[in-house]
Amino acid sequence: MDTTILKKIGLSEREMTVYLKLLEYGPISVRGLAEIAKLNRGSVYEVLKELQNKSLASYFNDATKQKFVAEDPAQLKRIVSAEEDRVRLLKNSIDPLILELRSIGGNSENQPVSKLYEKDAGIRAILNDLLDTLSQEEVKEYYVYSAKDASNDINRAYPKFNELRNKGKIFVKAISLAKGGGTNGLDERRWLGSDDGSATFIIIYAGKCAFISRNKQGEPVGILIENQMIYNTQKVIFQGLWNHLK
Repeated sequence: MDTTILKKIGLSEREMTVYLKLLEYGPISVRGLAEIAKLNRGSVYEVLKELQNKSLASYFNDATKQKFVAEDPAQLKRIVSAEEDRVRLLKNSIDPLILELRSIGGNSENQPVSKLYEKDAGIRAILNDLLDTLSQEEVKEYYVYSAKDASNDINRAYPKFNELRNKGKIFVKAISLAKGGGTNGLDERRWLGSDDGSATFIIIYAGKCAFISRNKQGEPVGILIENQMIYNTQKVIFQGLWNHLK
């Protein structure tokens, strides 16, 4: 039996062992349970308390002995529902916390911050930041200088990105530095016509600029700069070139 799901909903190894033994053997004393579970009685008592708290075990008095039984496994659904409620509450409280944590670092307009990201995981981190950041913006739009090689790296690292972008109703204007490339929904593209496929892929969004390229080993690498003035400058340059290519 695959007990991975039991771990994911919060049962410890000992809790899983005791609960499964209760299901297998039916009503049983603590002494008997300790023997078949190969645990000492003190540990079994503690585990049974936890299982009772989770509504997975109960007890009754049989003559002079106290016996424990497993509750219906359908109770596991209740545990999952409780976990869903807990996650929902966390989601509702995380945004205010993010604002407080950001305030610790001071004003990003005055203190440029740059971060280095490497390989596919790093590219996904940048794109997730883009999705998360723009989901909070009133105007959900960003700008891109698209480069062929970097575009291939991005599509490989995050194949569902455009699907998620469209789902979030995020619009993008893209200038292709090289030939090729198309639209994917909620986007518009114009072409510069360069033959250089190895140029840097640049993303300009909500006070940030991301530069995605390759290192000497040919692996994708990204740099994310958080600064409103740099963003404003890059946006003005992009919009000027965009209008020129119309």
